[in-house]
Order: sequence, then structure tokens, then C-alpha cells
Amino acid sequence: MSTSTAPTSTMPTNLHGRLRNTPLSLTSGLLPLFEAVVNSIHAIEEAGISSNDGRITISILRAPKQVSLFYDASKKKGSDALEDIIGFKIEDNGIGFTDDNMVSFQTLDSEHKVRKGCRGIGRLLWLKAFNQVRIESVYHAGERLRYRSFKFSATDGVSNMKDEVADDNASAITCIHLNEFNPRYRNYARKTPKSIADSIFEHCLWYFIREGSAPRIKLFDDDEVISLDDVFSEHMHSSAVLETISIKGLMFNLIHVKLRSYSLSAHSIAFCADNRLVTEEKLSGKLPGLHGKLTDVDGEFVYVCYVSSEFLDECARPERTGFEIPESVEGLLADTEIGLDDIRAAVVERAKTQLSEHLIENLRRSKEKVSKFISTKAPRYRPILARIPEAELNVDPEISDKDLELVLHKQYTTIERELISEGHDILTQTNSALDSQYNERLRSYLAKAEDLKKSELASYVSHRRVIIDLFEKAIEKDEDGNYVREDLIHNLIMPMRKDSGEVFLDSCNLWLIDERLAFHDYLASDKPLSSNPITGSEDGKEPDLFSLKVFDQPILVSDEKNPPLASIIIVEIKRPMRRDSSAGEDHDSIEQAVGYLRRIREGKVNTTNGRPIPASDSIPGFCYILADLTPQFEQRCRYHHDLKRTHDGLGYFGYKSNANSYIEVISFNRLVDAAKERNRAFFEKLGLPAR
Repeated sequence: MSTSTAPTSTMPTNLHGRLRNTPLSLTSGLLPLFEAVVNSIHAIEEAGISSNDGRITISILRAPKQVSLFYDASKKKGSDALEDIIGFKIEDNGIGFTDDNMVSFQTLDSEHKVRKGCRGIGRLLWLKAFNQVRIESVYHAGERLRYRSFKFSATDGVSNMKDEVADDNASAITCIHLNEFNPRYRNYARKTPKSIADSIFEHCLWYFIREGSAPRIKLFDDDEVISLDDVFSEHMHSSAVLETISIKGLMFNLIHVKLRSYSLSAHSIAFCADNRLVTEEKLSGKLPGLHGKLTDVDGEFVYVCYVSSEFLDECARPERTGFEIPESVEGLLADTEIGLDDIRAAVVERAKTQLSEHLIENLRRSKEKVSKFISTKAPRYRPILARIPEAELNVDPEISDKDLELVLHKQYTTIERELISEGHDILTQTNSALDSQYNERLRSYLAKAEDLKKSELASYVSHRRVIIDLFEKAIEKDEDGNYVREDLIHNLIMPMRKDSGEVFLDSCNLWLIDERLAFHDYLASDKPLSSNPITGSEDGKEPDLFSLKVFDQPILVSDEKNPPLASIIIVEIKRPMRRDSSAGEDHDSIEQAVGYLRRIREGKVNTTNGRPIPASDSIPGFCYILADLTPQFEQRCRYHHDLKRTHDGLGYFGYKSNANSYIEVISFNRLVDAAKERNRAFFEKLGLPAR
């Protein structure tokens, strides 16, 4: 080979400025490699070589392995960690760096290959992620082969140029060395040969599915070799479908592709320019019935639509990371100018046609999921179901109950807001507006209000069913044969250490015991008597629940002979299957409840406003004891002679004259059974399953 050294050459334009203004995100560190591969594909096409005869090899260059001279017994067995990638070598048998191509390479913004979408941005991206590039090329120059080599860097531009006659045994080949991978980009880049091969395939997929296919491309990593033809076969679920559509007079090419489910995580639209992938958008939420992976006779797949056109070529940003296209076009130009939403809407419509069979099935399953959930678990939404737009009920058939509840609740609040807004509008109407249109709006408003009220009632009844189910579960043995502590049961009825000023009424489930307990003037849960405003007692005892029911005005002011009477209610809750009942207030729940009642009376009783209640020592008491009827506790119940056994044998009741109090002992089973019976008609009306 004869040798001659060409003079050092630099880029004619300000290379530093162009590099500074060329963006490349840290997560796009492999984009320069992709660009080099696309350049090789173009070089093979320009040489007139068929795809079957075209060859591209990509070699991963890694840092030398560190060999340890010492055996480390603590090191886990298995494959060694991959060494850092320091560069790539891309070889092809294309046209090479001919004189024309060399001039084009040295001219930023060259139009030499603009018809192929080459904008000169690829070589700038090389220098963003790699500190140095070295190029060697054997190319045809007339009847002979010549050899050209040079270096390319941000500091020197094109340097160390050589151009000479090639050896007689040489063949046309071009090799691009991307050296010194910048760690800032390397740390975010794919590491394994498989993941890198998949990324190259995804970026170059258009070349594989187009007519004529792609050249033979192989990736080498030491002894491992991956053919991208194998990657193509592995990822493709079925043949691609090509079509052309018109959007406002401009032609767009669509390629509908089904990829195997592990190839991509989501269905998407891929916008391309200059035969390259530019941006992707997820299709989720844009196409009713498109949820998760789709399935056909060949298994699961993910759908992608590749969109390309001359319009997209012209509007692509120089670095090919986006388009200079407005999101939407309005006003006078709306009929002629194209916005991204125009392209998106047209593509989605064609995707809908391509996937119609799968979408119809998903919509059916989605509707079935919503219907079953409302019927069995959330009947509160049934009254408003007809008012929810069908598109808003397009949920993933595999959606969890929690997420579906959130979707329905969002729609409920939307309808509620609309109702409030409509109500204000109706109330502000003038008399002149009292016409048929106004009456129709009023009728519609009242109908919507009625549906919401039905929904609220259904929600309240459903809540009761859930509480009963939780209570029933709480009194059962756990896997270890133990019963829950009484505080869990206590919190189901009312939060502990709270009073009626600290909790919402909805947080209290006193209806489990007696519906009348929901109406009270003051309620306290597990709080010392000394801290309660309705009594002056200084005792530190803490009844589980006690309540004062009093009507201030009638008792304190009314001249009626029989004003409504006040009452004091004590509720004692014991741990399921507790077996330590014995004589004495500390171990006898009945004596304990009566003792609390006596202490409250001795401290005198006031209203929550601090007004004294006359004859508070004679206010009738109601004591409820919730406990399982163990043999020990039944013995204590029989000891209190004024208590009688209930007809079902699940409790005791009676009046203790010496305490001026009605006493009722309720077993947990009786409590659950009674609560179910009282609410059965409501549950059946809502279609809640009986248990």
C-alpha cells in the first residue's frame, strides 16, 4: 500500500458552537450508535447492494477485565459482572467515504444526503457521547479501491487525514470507531448485548418491516453474537400491515405492527421522520377498550403504529427528538394547517379499525366488570350509573376493586359538582325565564338530585353491610386459635378515647347495639370520667362507652307536665371468649357498668353547655354489656336475679331497681344476628348477597 498523508482538515463551521447547541439527554447515550447504524444502512443502499448482501457488524468494546491474583471465597458464584462499555465499532460494506461523502462529512448542514433524511446531526451526536471518533474506509474510486482514515473530535474536528491507494487484496469496507464513551452517558445506557440489540432493533424497526427489509446486522460482545434478524423474528407477532391515509390533503404512511408482549410495555404511536423513529406516544386512554396486553390465537401482543410522511420529515427538529408542529390549530387556519392532534386523531381511528375485534371484547369485559362490582360490592353507584358517560366507564377488565371504586367515586363527585352548579343557575333565574326551557332544566335538576340522594342512601346501607361483615370476622378465631382484643371491636363501634365533639357521626356504629343510640347529646369512648364535661365526677375510671341523651329546652324551660326524659347509657365491651368473670366490680361486667352509672350520678350531671339537669341522681340508666356467654360469665348473669335469659338463649335482660337502670347482656353472635335482621330488607333491596 502506498502511503501519503493528507493535510489536517477542520470543520468549516464553528464545531464547538454547534455541539453546544445540539441537545442529547443523558438517557439517550446510545442514540449516536443508532445513528451510525442507520448511516451504514444508507451506505449499503447507496452502493446498490441488496439487503441480502448488505452486512453490518457492531462490536461492543469493553474495558479490560481486572484479574485478581487472590482467591476470594466470599465472592458469590455465577457469571461475572460485565465490564464498562468504552466504545463501539460499526462496520459495513456500503459505499464508504468517497470524495463526495467526505466533503459532505466536513460540511455541517450539508444537503448531500438530505433526500435520505441525513441532516448531519449524527456525527455531532457522536461527539456528544464519545470523546473521540476514528474512521477507516476502503471505497471504490473509479476502477480502483482507495483507503481513507481520519480522526474526528470536538477539539480538532477532522484531523490526521490519510487518503491512499488500498492494498490489492482489500475489499470495500467502512469502520466507525466510537471511542471513550463519556461516563455521564454510559451510566444511563443499556449494558447487556441483548438489551442493546433490542434497542437497535426498536430504533431501526422501520427498515425491517419496510419493503426490501434491512441488511444483515449482527452484534458482537466478546464471544456472544446476536443477529438482528433473530431479534426481528423473536419480537414480531405477525406481519406488518401498511396503508396510506390523507389528512387535510397531505399523505401519511402508517405501518401497523404487532410485537410480542415482552417487546414493549405499552401500545403506542411511533412518529418517524427521515426513516428514523423520533417520538413515541402511549395509546392508553386514547382508544376505548385498549387496556394492557392484547391476545389473539398466537398469544399476547403489543400494538404499535409507525407514522411517516414528507410533512413529518420537514417538521422534524434537527436533532430528531421532536417536531415543530403545533399541538392544535384553531381559527382561520384550522381547515388547512395540520396540528399534532389532527394526526393523532386520524391514526387512532385507523388503529381502532385494525384492533376492532380485540377492542369489542375488552369493552364487553369492562362493562361486565363494572356491572358486577356495582351489583355485589358498590350498589351506591347504581342510581347514577346511567348518568356516567360510557367513555368514562371504559376501564381495564383487570382493574382492582380499589381502583374501580376510585373511578366511580370520581364520577360521583363530578355529578355532584354539576348539580351544585345547576342549582345555583336555576336559583338565579329571573321571573321572565319561567318558561318551558326553565321547567325542563328544573325537572332535570330534580331528577339528578334524586339519583344522588338514592346513591347516598345506598352508600349508607352498604357501609352497614361492611361493618357487620368486619364485626363478624373480628369475633372469630385467628389462624393461631386466638381471639382479637376488645379494642378492635371497640373501634368498630366507636373510635377509642374520643368524644362526640371529636368524631363524625359516620365514624360511629352504635346502631349495631341499638338504633336509638345514634341520637345523643354527648358521647364518650374510653375516656376517664374526670375528663367529661357532663359530670363533675373526679373518678379516673374509663367506661368503654357512655352517652347522655337530653333535650335542653324541654327539661330546663318547658312547662309541660311530661317533658322528654334524659337518659344515661353505658356500654361495656369484653374480649371475645373471655373466661375470667367472677364476683367483684373488677371482674363482673354487670357490676362494672352499674358502678360507672353510680359514679356519673354522684358527680351530678350537666348538659354539654354546662347547665345542671334537675334530679340527675334519678336519671334512668341503660347498661349494655357486649360479651360472649362463657360458662363463667353466664354464672355471673344468673347471680343477678333480676336478669332474665332471652328466648334465643343468647343474652340476658332486666331492670335493676336499686340502680334505676335497664340491663341488657348481648352476646356477640346475637349482636350480629340482630343487626343483620334489622337491615336485611335494605340489603335485599340493594341486591347485596346474603351471607
